[in-house]
Amino acid sequence: MISGNIHEKSNLAVLPEPLQRAVQFLKDNDLAAHEPGKFELDGDKMILQVIDQSTGPRENLRPECHRKYIDVQFLAAGGPERIGWYPDLGDNGVDENLLDTPRDICFYKNNPNAREGVIEMQPGSYAMFFPWDVHIPAIQVGEPAKIRKIVIKVALDTCL
Repeated sequence: MISGNIHEKSNLAVLPEPLQRAVQFLKDNDLAAHEPGKFELDGDKMILQVIDQSTGPRENLRPECHRKYIDVQFLAAGGPERIGWYPDLGDNGVDENLLDTPRDICFYKNNPNAREGVIEMQPGSYAMFFPWDVHIPAIQVGEPAKIRKIVIKVALDTCL
């Protein structure tokens, strides 16, 4: 997991080139004004999802992971939002496995043994979740809040 903010002065050169392009896309585009939906940025190698949703209580949200894509999650507007995350150690019970579908997602049951960390997201914040990172997006901070969530899905094989 890697996190940052598009307004910080960071050296993106340490990231694989596709992840550099994803963060640069977040910097260069006003995604708070973009229409919601799913859009190809580079065929199936880089996919943009623009999602309007509300945050909710952690206990109502399912942990998730992906195998073919790295999730670059970005808070474009609204919030705040928390994202829970922990390493996938192979001890998670599967709630719904859609990894072999175009969604490339596996939802886990909540794992009482997971040492879950939290990322605090404000507009401009991003977090990259790799296939070994279980994550729980859209957790409310205090009261539920509307958010404009951007997810850029970067094919893992383009970073190897």
